[in-house]
Amino acid sequence: MLADRYRLGELIGRGGMGKVWRAHDEVLHRTVAVKELTAGLYVAEADRVVLHARTQKEARAAARINHPGVVTVHDVIEYDDRPWIVMEFVDGPSLADEIKESGTLDPREAARVGLHVLGALRAAHAAGVLHRDVKPANVLLARDGRVLITDFGIAAIEGDSEITRTGEIVGSIDYLAPERVYGEAPGPASDLWSLGATLYTAVEERSPFRRTSPISTLQAVVNDELPPLTQAGPLEPVIRALLRKDPADRPDPAGAERMLLEAMEGRRPKQAQAFVPTQSVPEGMLQDAIPTSRLVKPAPAVVPEAKDGHGRLRTIALVLVLAVLIGGVVGFGAMKYRSAHSGSGDDASKQSPPPSSASPGPSKRHGGIPDGWHRVHDPEGFSMAVPDGWERQADGSGEIDYTPDDGNHFIRISVDNDPDYETPYLHQLAIEPQLKRLPHYKRLTLHVNSFRDEDASLWEFTWTETKGHPGLRRAIDQMYNVDHGRAEYAIYMGGPAGDWNRQRFDTVLRYWQPPS
Repeated sequence: MLADRYRLGELIGRGGMGKVWRAHDEVLHRTVAVKELTAGLYVAEADRVVLHARTQKEARAAARINHPGVVTVHDVIEYDDRPWIVMEFVDGPSLADEIKESGTLDPREAARVGLHVLGALRAAHAAGVLHRDVKPANVLLARDGRVLITDFGIAAIEGDSEITRTGEIVGSIDYLAPERVYGEAPGPASDLWSLGATLYTAVEERSPFRRTSPISTLQAVVNDELPPLTQAGPLEPVIRALLRKDPADRPDPAGAERMLLEAMEGRRPKQAQAFVPTQSVPEGMLQDAIPTSRLVKPAPAVVPEAKDGHGRLRTIALVLVLAVLIGGVVGFGAMKYRSAHSGSGDDASKQSPPPSSASPGPSKRHGGIPDGWHRVHDPEGFSMAVPDGWERQADGSGEIDYTPDDGNHFIRISVDNDPDYETPYLHQLAIEPQLKRLPHYKRLTLHVNSFRDEDASLWEFTWTETKGHPGLRRAIDQMYNVDHGRAEYAIYMGGPAGDWNRQRFDTVLRYWQPPS
């Protein structure tokens, strides 16, 4: 029971940054949805104040918009050291779930959905709110025929300070507008691009620019022509118009509304022809920016000659964004583990991989497990090696701890079968601004790597804890995706900085086995 009023029922949705529960309002006797906003692995490390600020921002964004196509926020509360948002309950699937369950939408139905989403976006823009994460998972299809947009967790509110850092990419990368990849400030046209990509997915059952890796996806967003639409019917020119590379070439909201109305009536909008074909970025630009060695060359070597200074600045911005995403260093693709080393971030790049299991070092037992360790088979399906005396703790939040001293030292595992972020790197970047508000937070490293031949990211940092186990603390997080983002695993270790043991973490990584 939350706040002596909201009784939680079943878990109806979850992602890397939050969970959604069906609940009953005991005062007004109605069903509501309750969103628990978490910081994933880091809630236990005094992140409650920052989480509450994020919750308040999401609630403010939704509350500013008076439109039936926006999920209503009823209440914001704090309970059990977690912030919660009480929202309107929508009885029906998301557009993503509908596509997954039933396949493509009929073009006329897709146009109807797009028309409702566009109406909600126009109301949001008029209220000074950019959604910034329009995608099928955030479009809800109520069983009574309504279409609603939800999750304003990364919305940009006019006149409000940003939670994210300058230059940071937030949102699902295959629904990002090209100007956002370039690092330019988003505008209403950016949300219209994301709507176009959402409609493409609805009628073609695939995201238009998703490729096999985050880098190739970003390349496709800014460089590739829109793939052919084979099932869009009268909606085809509307989608093409919304997915123009240059935001100035896209239709305005009123024009897009007229086109969607015609498509919903089964007519191919004639005015949409003025916005096609889609123009691409000059051929070869990204190929020069990202050579096969994965090295990012100095800007003069990668920026093609441009007749106008604006285009040149856009290219440089794109190179810098991609440099961040790949880590800017050769070899991360081959690195699976970091060595047993407890130095500062300055010497992190000097570390070498630990010995392989073929040469495990002295005195091993139980199938290669080191002395003083044993393998645990967790009820959640994973198994790993932990030091003797470390016991399991779980509080129902979805994270599992193993600790010898009630959390002063601990290893934490998080398994997310429905990730919100396309890559672990983007996920960690999204979390970091919240942790930067902790006393004396210091990033030691945060970079793309590879773990078990999957997309991964490694993050190590320190901060001063004021509650629970006070003092200077240190943490390290190896996060990785499997099956092109189908699931996300995070292996996290925290403890006092004074007796930090990096070798312990590397041993955990070496013997980690994910759920089958």
